[in-house]
Amino acid sequence: MKRVVVTGVGPVTSIGVGADAFLEGQREARNGIRTITHFDASDLSVRIGGEIDIDLSAYLDRKEAKRLDRFVHLALVGADLALADAGLSADDVAGERTGTSVGSGIGGLTTWEKESRVRFERSPMRMSPFFIPMLIANMASGHVAMRYGLTGPSTSVVTACATGSGSIGDAYRILQRGEADVMLAGGTEAPINPMGIGGFAVMKALSTRNDDPATASRPFSKDRDGFVAGEGAGIVVLEELEHAKARGARIYAEVIGYATSADAYHITAPAPGGTGAARCLTWSLNDAGVNAADVGYLNAHGTSTPANDLNETLAIKTVFGGPDQAPPVSSTKSMTGHTLGAAGGIEAIATVQALHDGVLPPTRNLFEPDPELDLDYIPHEPRETQVEVAISQNFAFGGQNAALVFRRFA
Repeated sequence: MKRVVVTGVGPVTSIGVGADAFLEGQREARNGIRTITHFDASDLSVRIGGEIDIDLSAYLDRKEAKRLDRFVHLALVGADLALADAGLSADDVAGERTGTSVGSGIGGLTTWEKESRVRFERSPMRMSPFFIPMLIANMASGHVAMRYGLTGPSTSVVTACATGSGSIGDAYRILQRGEADVMLAGGTEAPINPMGIGGFAVMKALSTRNDDPATASRPFSKDRDGFVAGEGAGIVVLEELEHAKARGARIYAEVIGYATSADAYHITAPAPGGTGAARCLTWSLNDAGVNAADVGYLNAHGTSTPANDLNETLAIKTVFGGPDQAPPVSSTKSMTGHTLGAAGGIEAIATVQALHDGVLPPTRNLFEPDPELDLDYIPHEPRETQVEVAISQNFAFGGQNAALVFRRFA
């Protein structure tokens, strides 16, 4: 099996766009949550989110942008940033030895909402002819491939909040098998619209701290009251090791393991005790060929919901043997909000940056630890320490779990 490394990252987040800005945002424990400005949310119970301010004209021309949903906009920006960070040009990657694995948990929700109004207020025949191509989730992967002429393997994972991790895991397997030399992989999501925020709000899944958006996302805190939705993309360049070495690429980390599992329990709630998550975590370690004691950092799903944070903590303790044996854990969602299908891509980037630079990102807003949650959650401030192995894990509605294992490359 081929060895696979990460050579470029393209984070598009509310705390920073691009590798350097995102890294700086983590080290500052920057807040990316604010009162929603993308639309009038005054009639909703939740009026906060992780919005991104970005000049799309630097990446897309106006005509092209109008024919794409925002989730695809963000994916294309992330791909541009990832390739530039890897030192690869369009000419370098065009052709059948480069592929794409970019997913979205929901797809073109803004387009669905807009065109639904046209259908009901006017006529179905007045909808945009681009409605379906703007809506479907695989268009992120498709447009990244079209933009650069990538005719290699192409796929699109749709596993809700585990999408980004699953996309990277699938790309890792493709490279392991030698079916490509380079893969652009990750996730993207644009849920900051009335349908997205309203839909999660009526489920009672979101924080209602509208008057204090900066501290609304509180993973592992006693008074956490739900997640904060965020938009974003996280795209990475994965490369077969010898291909990367031959061109003198800078290597962030090596991908050494990946696993998925199903809770097979409930449409939204995690399995009690985090049993499905623990199974996935154990399998990822087995796939990587490392012991639990080798892991020096874990980037948690850490959503700030009562059920996730408790059961994720129980899963970690099941696998690592207790709070004294478990590695430091943090949730970057405390800064970015929960970017749903993009989360796995964004958090994989945070994880490989931590391995490469020797600085672990913090959990923001951990003011009052929950006594039932007794791990080291790296509160408030980043931690300078060099670790050799790190994990990024994500869980999803439908009970789907995914975990990626990375090793420092030296």
